[in-house]
Amino acid sequence: MSNTLQTNKPRLIIAPLAKVYDLGTPIAETVLRVLAGMALMVHGWPKIQNPFGMAGMVEGLGFVPGIFWSPALAVTEFFGGLLLVLGLLTRPAAFATMVVLLVTVYAHWIAMGQGYSGAELSILWSAILLFFAMRGANRFSVDAKIGRQF
Repeated sequence: MSNTLQTNKPRLIIAPLAKVYDLGTPIAETVLRVLAGMALMVHGWPKIQNPFGMAGMVEGLGFVPGIFWSPALAVTEFFGGLLLVLGLLTRPAAFATMVVLLVTVYAHWIAMGQGYSGAELSILWSAILLFFAMRGANRFSVDAKIGRQF
C-alpha cells in the first residue's frame, strides 16, 4: 500500500507546477469567459443597432418570421455576451449563445456550402460556450459574488 493519498488528478511530471496550475486555472477560465463575452458583444452590437436587419438572412435559413428571430438573435448575441463578461447567469447565457453559434455552423457548412472551413470558427466558439454552459463561472464572477448559479 502506498503512503500517498489517492486523488482524481493525474500526477504531474514536474510536481511543483501544481501550484502554478492551481493559481492560473481560474485566471485562464476568467480570461476565456470575458474574451468570449466581449467578442459576442462586438459581433452583436451592429445587430442591436438594427434589430430587424438580419430578418431576410434568418428567414433564408428557415427561421420564420424574421421580424421575430432577427431581434432574438441580436439580443442573444449582445446580452448573452454581456452576461458572460459579468459571469452572471453564466450557464444559460453560454447555452443560448452556443445555440446561436450552432445555427451559424449549419448556415456556413450546409446552407452556404462552405463545409468545415466556413464553419470552423463557429465550431470553435460553440465548443468554448459548451465549456461554460457545463462549467458555469468561477470565483471571479457575479454568480460567485451572489453565491448562486443556475
